[in-house]
Amino acid sequence: MPFGLVSAWNKRRRSKSEDHGDPWKYKPAEYWQLKDQNPPSKRHHGSSVFTLKEMEEATNSFAEGNLIGKGGFGRVYKGTLRSGEVVAIKKMELPPFKAAEGEREFRVEVDILSRLDHPNLVSLIGYCADGKHRFLVYEYMHRGNLQDHLNGIGEVKMEWPMRLRVAIGAAKGLAYLHSSSAVGIPIVHRDFKSTNILLNTNFEAKISDFGLAKLMPEGQETYMTARVLGTFGYFDPEYTAVRNILNDRKKLRKVIDPEMSRSTYTMESIAMVANLASRCVRAESSERPSTEDCGKELQLILYTNSKGLGMAMHTFRMV
Repeated sequence: MPFGLVSAWNKRRRSKSEDHGDPWKYKPAEYWQLKDQNPPSKRHHGSSVFTLKEMEEATNSFAEGNLIGKGGFGRVYKGTLRSGEVVAIKKMELPPFKAAEGEREFRVEVDILSRLDHPNLVSLIGYCADGKHRFLVYEYMHRGNLQDHLNGIGEVKMEWPMRLRVAIGAAKGLAYLHSSSAVGIPIVHRDFKSTNILLNTNFEAKISDFGLAKLMPEGQETYMTARVLGTFGYFDPEYTAVRNILNDRKKLRKVIDPEMSRSTYTMESIAMVANLASRCVRAESSERPSTEDCGKELQLILYTNSKGLGMAMHTFRMV
């Protein structure tokens, strides 16, 4: 079976508890073949189960006007459920030769997100596994993804303090995953990038897309995988030269986004972020800070930037 990840997690759970009533223990594929005439009404750890008909109603039959994103997995639509709740609906569309891979990612994401609860992780509202149709229903993030805003596509200009707050939120989300979270076992995201950091109305960051996530082997604090996953071409082939730029203040000035207002940042805070980033890409894992430490350091940098700009301390709020 290609779903060893979910199966392994449940075996570990069963070894710790004799409670076999858990509705999320591994079940064969037939369990996922939901029927229109008798859709289950129960909720799995807060996630609702939808039918194909409900997905069609929510998106106006997947109208192009509701299309908000595309990817290798398929398309994402803005939809409105019968309850009136506005959601984002990911419609899985994979070629036949990737069907097994897509099914595995679908199950992993449902299983993991159904168990997690953190303000910096996108919430899974529910899913649809109606026949061969697969949909994931998420909370709707009004500001879209971080990459669009960094590229100037977003409607609101992202100044330095806002970028720091987004980085802090993302770090908190990762720290939660790496610290065993609610699953009891640390989770490695394996596809962390700016397009998978979504922003709500208040520009609070939430990590999304857990299809490639992996549970850490039990009892291990570190984990190494030889498989290259995620977005092809996402990593800069010259990333090893990054430290040369990050540790040189003259070069550092040249890579600061010119769209940011000079009155919103101090060079001290820029240098502090560069120093943190340079430590995060060190070859030896023992020399890299943990995600929890990154979050704390980013909070200090936000404070330092605020203080350096002469902002009143009572207006500063640790996030």
